[in-house]
Amino acid sequence: MEFRQEDFQEEEALLADDRMKVSAVAVILAILLAFALIFWCANAHAGEYTDDQIADAIRKAEGTWTYGVKTIACKTEKDCRKICVNTIKNNRKRYREHGRLEYQDYLSYLASRYAPVGAKNDPKGLNKNWLKNVKWFLDHE
Repeated sequence: MEFRQEDFQEEEALLADDRMKVSAVAVILAILLAFALIFWCANAHAGEYTDDQIADAIRKAEGTWTYGVKTIACKTEKDCRKICVNTIKNNRKRYREHGRLEYQDYLSYLASRYAPVGAKNDPKGLNKNWLKNVKWFLDHE
């Protein structure tokens, strides 16, 4: 069997085309994996904390046994903690349903609900520090 130069060139061209297709698929898979990791990492931060850990951090950040609860009357620390934990649980569900589309992570979403910046009941503007403070207590306690 005799091979001509044209046969080798044609075969090389087909192999190069196949290599390019494999490379394109590899690049696409790498990009998808990168996006998946970015999404997972962005949402993992609050997932690593329990509701009780977040409630403890909120209590410390607020600096009061009321956990900063202002919209519902609570007379004891136990009652205020229960309201705080319920707020955390309910907002986890809301975050999964729609909040994740607007906020980079659960704690940012929770901050927008628990201590919204510019709220009428925050005349000194302290809510702007809430997220940073809660994260600090979560990471250092």
